Amino acid sequence: MVEAAREPENRIVVGVEGSGGARAALRWAIKEARHRGAHVDVVTAYSTTYVPASPDFNYVPLDPIDLEAEVKRMQDSIIDEVLAEVDAVGVEVRRRMVRGRAADTLIAESDNAAMLVVGSRGRGGFRGLLLGSVSQQIAQHGSCPVVIVRPDLPT
Repeated sequence: MVEAAREPENRIVVGVEGSGGARAALRWAIKEARHRGAHVDVVTAYSTTYVPASPDFNYVPLDPIDLEAEVKRMQDSIIDEVLAEVDAVGVEVRRRMVRGRAADTLIAESDNAAMLVVGSRGRGGFRGLLLGSVSQQIAQHGSCPVVIVRPDLPT
């Protein structure tokens, strides 16, 4: 028996990790959501870095801070900043934090979404590249239409 394909939900998923590209992607997604009557799911992926603590290879978290609280603070700050800049009347913006790798998390979140939006470059890697590794991976493996927003272009 073949299962019928589900209609995509009327939601736009946006990956936000603190960069200028993420801000541009969120601005674009909110404007698009107004046109579509969609809601916006802001998703921030995070993971703890572990380092060896002793010669017998026990590992401890590198981050001495409350990582989850810091990530939430960063996400809230960016969302609040962008909402102050754009007309978001009628657009529901939902906030989610997911422990995991950014590309894997966003690819999973793209399932049954109307659209997945990210900035062209994130916070890491090589500044000269046109696409970051996360945006390149989701462009290849996302299960919905993907929009990659350049922060240097007007949105």
